[in-house]
Amino acid sequence: MGTEFANAQTYWHTMTKFQITILGCGSAMPTTLHHPSSQLVDVNEKLFMIDCGEGTQLQMRKYKTRISKLHGIFISHLHGDHVFGLPGLLATLSLLGRTRDLNIFAHKELDLFLAPFLKYYGSQFSYKINHVILDPSNVEQVFENNSIRVFSFPLKHRIPTNGFLFVEKELPRHMRRETIDFYNIPVRQIKEIKLGADFVTESGEVIKNEILTTPAKPPRRYAYCSDTAYFPEIIPCVQNADAMYHEATFTEFDGVRATETFHSTARQAAEIAKAANVKKLIIGHFSSRYNELDELLNEATAVFPETELAAEGMIIEL
Repeated sequence: MGTEFANAQTYWHTMTKFQITILGCGSAMPTTLHHPSSQLVDVNEKLFMIDCGEGTQLQMRKYKTRISKLHGIFISHLHGDHVFGLPGLLATLSLLGRTRDLNIFAHKELDLFLAPFLKYYGSQFSYKINHVILDPSNVEQVFENNSIRVFSFPLKHRIPTNGFLFVEKELPRHMRRETIDFYNIPVRQIKEIKLGADFVTESGEVIKNEILTTPAKPPRRYAYCSDTAYFPEIIPCVQNADAMYHEATFTEFDGVRATETFHSTARQAAEIAKAANVKKLIIGHFSSRYNELDELLNEATAVFPETELAAEGMIIEL
């Protein structure tokens, strides 16, 4: 029984990977310092892309992420620095022989951008693209599998824009090792017990689940807040996230420009993080006017100390 139990424990342990890789954290104007917006969320070896700025597929190769594992693409909005990498990436997936469907979660206007490209090249693709239309006005669940749920929520920008929340499904409870031998629990029932079932002994005694198990760690949550003006309405959506990425295009010194362009300052991003009680804030989408980012970081940490600067290649483990 010991080996079988260990295998069961290993199975559940290996099902908990939750990792974010920053591929790009710059804003609209191309620079040599940062790449345009894109991230990969790796949950149980399935890759979910958020935004796809120019050169994203090259960044994937640079940081040795497997394009073949791409499970879906979430596009926050249709400004070029968030979508110009799509045509090349979609073509490469076909060159690699992808056969399973690819879901792209984006606003309805994505069709205006992709239709000419797909009309010319799409008939040659080895796989099908499904466009799942986002609601720019309401919070909604847009994806679910065995490991996570993904929600979209409205942001405040010049065009329809959504943030995304990746929420891990509740993990199985942890088995108290000593109770297996004490109650002579068959290995085949361990999975059911970890999922909440009680155990009935041969004599008919019901052993309550809370005696046999301990609670799993709370489900992990990752929030992505793309281009947006200061928008406290998102606080309930990102509440208690383990990590939140929030744009911080400008400093307070350039606050007027932030207001004009519907972007946030580093301080405003930190205020959202503090009010939402998130554990960690990552700021990004830096304006090309800043060659040094210390001013942005200092401004944010003065409000919310658990702040880090995004950087290409940065890996966030949850």
